[in-house]
Amino acid sequence: MPEVKKQDDIKVIATNRKAYHDYFIEETIEAGIELKGTEVKSVRLGHVNLKDSFARVENGEVFLYNMHISPYEKGNIFNVDPMRDRKLLLHKHEINRLAGYVQQKGYTLIPLKIYLKRGKIKVELAVAKGKKLYDKREAIAKRDAELEIRKKMKEYLR
Repeated sequence: MPEVKKQDDIKVIATNRKAYHDYFIEETIEAGIELKGTEVKSVRLGHVNLKDSFARVENGEVFLYNMHISPYEKGNIFNVDPMRDRKLLLHKHEINRLAGYVQQKGYTLIPLKIYLKRGKIKVELAVAKGKKLYDKREAIAKRDAELEIRKKMKEYLR
């Protein structure tokens, strides 16, 4: 009998919605994240903010900056700095590929979402290129045009 694989149970905890507005997403990669004790409990409760966060490759390791994890209420002395730098867990070949992208002009690493996968906290990291103002306007105009088309089609089908 063929072996049937169960689809991974993924529960999204936080997303970086502004990322798709500010950047062209070239490639995404899944990474583990190194957290201290009470940070895990706080993340599971959804007390995470990815706004303005980014990643950087340093000395063959990838670190995540400006990600805010609120202190766990019952953590007292065990709580750590909410804005501390956090190490991302990746294989060496993945780090080298990301470093190659980032060395190109205009590319950066940004987290798109944090989620639970099989009980582990994961970060979806994207290689992204910043949009110019005219690109953002173009994307807004395109979205508005598509919305208008959908409205007209809905009226037409009635």
